[in-house]
Amino acid sequence: MAPPVPAAAPAPAAEPAAPAERKGWLSRLTQGLRKTGGSIAQVFTGTRIDDALYEDLESALLMADAGVGATEFLLADLKRRVKDTKTTEPAAVKRLLADAVADLLRPLQKSLAIGSASPTVIMVAGVNGAGKTTTIGKLTRHLAAADCKVLLAAADTFRAAAREQLAVWADRNQVQVVSQEGGDPAAVTFDAVAAGRARGCDVVIADTAGRLPTQLHLMEELKKIHRVIGKAQEGAPHEVLLVVDGNTGQNALAQVKAFDAALGLTGLIVTKLDGTAKGGVLAAIARWGAEQGRVIPVYFIGIGERVEDLQTFDAREFAQALLGE
Repeated sequence: MAPPVPAAAPAPAAEPAAPAERKGWLSRLTQGLRKTGGSIAQVFTGTRIDDALYEDLESALLMADAGVGATEFLLADLKRRVKDTKTTEPAAVKRLLADAVADLLRPLQKSLAIGSASPTVIMVAGVNGAGKTTTIGKLTRHLAAADCKVLLAAADTFRAAAREQLAVWADRNQVQVVSQEGGDPAAVTFDAVAAGRARGCDVVIADTAGRLPTQLHLMEELKKIHRVIGKAQEGAPHEVLLVVDGNTGQNALAQVKAFDAALGLTGLIVTKLDGTAKGGVLAAIARWGAEQGRVIPVYFIGIGERVEDLQTFDAREFAQALLGE
């Protein structure tokens, strides 16, 4: 992939995966979502389309943490599709549900673009355990593979292991990292942005400390980091990403709401979707965004520990994997 291009035509963060690699990843995604999709697919194993089927589907969607709003929306949409197509077979209804899910999720599908600013500054937040630092390492690999010069800011200064972990990823991806032991997170980020500008970097990624949105004093610190980045470079941060653990279900939506209120999120990365029974939360996030008139795209989803297990989000692929289509 070409290096970042002028602001008029931002470059996507990474080339699409090769067809064989993508096909293998989709197979793993389908396997990973089996706990979520299995209970939904089970609804369509009968021979009749009746109220009992829709009631069972409602329960399955709620159990998958799709949430009340998305569940009601999908059921109404599905019933309309069944009526319009005069479908009489449960298996065909399942395919219509896959279409409905794909259409609901499609607004979340957007590519992360790099190159509208130099450097493009990405601030990454998330709660402890969401896989934030590992995800930053994988994202760095994507960017480096796209010929982007990346600089990492180890702004999680409270956890020594976070700095060490980020340093390992920096070494693995052959990129530089700005770090201070016990330093002020905002100051570390300021220095990193300044260094990124001086060194001609394409991207600066700031790894902030993991925290719960209920820890108000720590959320205030995140806001401070956000403000300081803006002082280091006008218009920055250009992306504010939240890493959320797909296993947390409706709590993931609560995190999105809280961090968006504090920082103004521009995108999400949903991790740990392998083996989860709560993959329906993406539908909940999509429906919440539609109701708010504010869509926060899902740039990447992750299903495992390997670098290649973090891939761009595609609504149709996800819907088909979810329902085993």
